[in-house]
Amino acid sequence: MSWGRNLVLVQAAKAEQATTRTHDAAAGKPSGSRCSRSTVILMRTPKFFIALMGVAELLFASPAAKTSATIAGKPITIKYGAPSVRGRQIFGDGGLVSKDWTYPVWRAGANSATTLTTGADLDVGGLRVPRGTYSLYVLVNDPANWLLIVNRQTGQGGHIYNPGMDLGRVDMKIDKPKAPVEKLRYSITTTGNTGSIRLEWENYVASVPIRAT
Repeated sequence: MSWGRNLVLVQAAKAEQATTRTHDAAAGKPSGSRCSRSTVILMRTPKFFIALMGVAELLFASPAAKTSATIAGKPITIKYGAPSVRGRQIFGDGGLVSKDWTYPVWRAGANSATTLTTGADLDVGGLRVPRGTYSLYVLVNDPANWLLIVNRQTGQGGHIYNPGMDLGRVDMKIDKPKAPVEKLRYSITTTGNTGSIRLEWENYVASVPIRAT
């Protein structure tokens, strides 16, 4: 179990103790009464910790990640949630992504919307992207033809997509990895004022060229 889950459980245990003291006071028993404490723990703890473990799993199964590079002397960063395959089908009919609220538009990560922050004006696959922060989505309904969506809305949850805020959409080059990719990852490679953004997960590698303008 990770330190993060341990921290959640410790905090929950403290909350449980506080709840027990409240029950003691309501029942007119001294705080920390062994009888009331045992009763409350027996009645509440199993379901409480089962639910808590479910929340912890959601929080830590798709950890926050980022990748950064410099293009034309300016920083460019992508921040995203990094889910794992864990034996599941990810893309295609019936896959995990097809269950997203915004499907066939996908948040291109997990948890909150994936973000691109650039300190340089960019050309992304032919789309002019002024310096600033944007959300990234990918249209994935055609497995051979993905579209990268650059969206002006930021700060929203990954279950929210407003097409009216699209800056534009560009074709992505689709390749197959040498081996399945367990954890979703982004990479940015640059040389001078050119480079590419690359997204890899499961049996897909999708990339788009970038250029500082």
